Amino acid sequence: MSDEPVNTPPVCSYEGSDYQSRFWDSANRRYEDAVEAVALSKLFNRGGKLLLELGAGAGRNTPRYQNWERIVLLDYSRTQLLQARERLGESSDFLYVAADIYKLPFVSGLFDGSTMIRTLHHMADPIQTMRSIRRVMATDGQFLLEFANKRNIKSIMRWLLRKQKWNPYSPEQVEFVELNYNFHPKTISLILKEVGFENEATLGVSFFRADWFKNKIRHERLVDWDSRLQNRAPLKGYTPSIFTLNRAIGDSPEPKEGEFFACPICSHPLPETQATQVCPGCSHTWEYKEGIYEFRVNPES
Repeated sequence: MSDEPVNTPPVCSYEGSDYQSRFWDSANRRYEDAVEAVALSKLFNRGGKLLLELGAGAGRNTPRYQNWERIVLLDYSRTQLLQARERLGESSDFLYVAADIYKLPFVSGLFDGSTMIRTLHHMADPIQTMRSIRRVMATDGQFLLEFANKRNIKSIMRWLLRKQKWNPYSPEQVEFVELNYNFHPKTISLILKEVGFENEATLGVSFFRADWFKNKIRHERLVDWDSRLQNRAPLKGYTPSIFTLNRAIGDSPEPKEGEFFACPICSHPLPETQATQVCPGCSHTWEYKEGIYEFRVNPES
């Protein structure tokens, strides 16, 4: 698990986006939100000291992580983090970090838990993504991953009816819209194993995502059905969304006292301090502004 900086693929940015209000608050997504909450309650309830929420956005899921002493909300978009800060309020329990997941600005082995929900589908290089996450995880740390499944029932039917060209059973990821990817479950499983994670549990989520179900069947009933089916094999391998709980295996380094952040450019350790700081290794200035730590190498204006 090297601390060397890496060259990274393009980033899908939600800077300036009204994603939270448009996609979640105003749209018909109550069912999706509810069944994700059910999956989280089933898989991710152990808790711990320090949690890294990757792709935290406006903090939609953050209140659901009840058993963690502190949570670091990381997103590439300052806009989203400002919305999360407004939603969650001022508290020492939350840290807000603008950064690239490919270049996580933390010392190795820092976190005993991490989550990444509705974020991997924007990552062009899932192997590099997982390696970056594994580097900052402590030994035996929990990693909760959600990913978009290309082998879902809708895509299979469309392929059989020749309404789509890509094969839902093939192992490679498919980019259905620019910087939006679906993945094969077996491919994700192999990647997780390769970088140092061991799978502990898997759930299939959003069985009834189609508008017909949401418009015709009572919301509470749909959520109950989904909850009952989430762990049913083989059905859980064919849902549009898959949640996996994984454990970091192998030894991770223990951070030294006072070390928290790490420069994304040169990897030099940096302390956690509510102030702008200059990296002793490369002299780059990392800003702290409006309660947000800025660790994007080329931040947007």
